[in-house]
Amino acid sequence: MSPAEDALLLLAIVRRHLRSLQLTLDPAYPDEDWGFTAQQAVEKLLKAWIVLADRQPPRVHDLEDLAALAGEEVDPLLLDLQVFAVEARYEEGPFPLPAGREHLLEVLELLLNRCVADVMEQRPADSPQG
Repeated sequence: MSPAEDALLLLAIVRRHLRSLQLTLDPAYPDEDWGFTAQQAVEKLLKAWIVLADRQPPRVHDLEDLAALAGEEVDPLLLDLQVFAVEARYEEGPFPLPAGREHLLEVLELLLNRCVADVMEQRPADSPQG
């Protein structure tokens, strides 16, 4: 598979995460779980850019490190989701989200659209749409 096709596989997972986030906008849904899914979406987006550059993404979860490796600027609100990768899963909170869920989802969708555009620029002409 080409790097663009590999990146599209990661983007499919990101879309699934975003659907989950959309379905859990209810404030009764725990921030820690919502934040974890959002952090995972950012992580996979950054890894998609790394794959698109024909490199193997590292098995790390730090968003700042991944953004640097991907060579992408990421909204600081999304980088603030880092706490949900580990600490919010294993420590007693509270762990408030860095912004409202709707706003974070909007920023995530913008990042996804930017990544999709980059993938489509490199996608071979005969490969399926993503």
